[in-house]
Amino acid sequence: MVKIVAEIGCNHMGEIEIAKRMISVAASECKADVAKFQKRNNRELLSPKQYGDPHPNPANSYGDTYGAHREALEFTAEQHAELKAFCESVGVAYATSVWDLTSAREIAALDPALIKIPSATNLNFELQGWLCDHYGGEIHVSTGMTTRAEIGRIVAFYGERGRSGDLVLYACTSGYPVAFDELCLREVERLRADFDGRVKAIGFSGHHLGIAADVAALTLGAAWIERHFTLDRTWKGTDHAASLEPDGLRRLCRDLRNVEKALTFKSKDVLDVEEEQRKKLKWQPGLRAVS
Repeated sequence: MVKIVAEIGCNHMGEIEIAKRMISVAASECKADVAKFQKRNNRELLSPKQYGDPHPNPANSYGDTYGAHREALEFTAEQHAELKAFCESVGVAYATSVWDLTSAREIAALDPALIKIPSATNLNFELQGWLCDHYGGEIHVSTGMTTRAEIGRIVAFYGERGRSGDLVLYACTSGYPVAFDELCLREVERLRADFDGRVKAIGFSGHHLGIAADVAALTLGAAWIERHFTLDRTWKGTDHAASLEPDGLRRLCRDLRNVEKALTFKSKDVLDVEEEQRKKLKWQPGLRAVS
């Protein structure tokens, strides 16, 4: 069955009560399967200059410097444990994208069902190697900004470590938002063709507008659909504009599950639902149909 990830990311604006509200809405109103966050150790990720420079878009900044902005959006490991417990209390799975080795260690200690490697860090093999050796759950990897050769290297890396069966690979275009002609949905098909049997599943991570493309990704074989989620697209921050609000996520979950039910062959030539209509309407030699 298709799994739907509500990517809360940093859209909580650093407020844990907003994060919990988003979890509740994603679970109860939208019926998503997973509520996902992000974890960064900003001193590890950023150079001193990057940390001290101003945000490139001051209107979206939560601090005087880029480092202060990023710190304002971070939850501690203890807060992530609190969010995981809250997810479990409302019946949705907790997950987090980890951007660095310190964050990977902190989140793996919580033993979530899955950990995500974002496109930005999918060539950090020290980080992924540590997860392969110390974390037993699924590892999901996005492939935005990544060449075909690099994707092949990522898949081979997991295969060499005996972890291919836990690897979910996502087709992705890294833009916020992404225009429809840059979504490249057939990458889902290509990833399936290239790596079927070598990974656990193929997913689609979208940063576009609307929900039609996600349904198309499902029909092309995506088993996981991930979309950014917000309570209000006008809130301050980079990701809100490329996120779904509650009604959008609700309709996405509904449509994906309904279309998945419809993606079957007929179990027999004439279905039971057709039998009465066949008797009334079907022209056959020697018989007259009745409308």
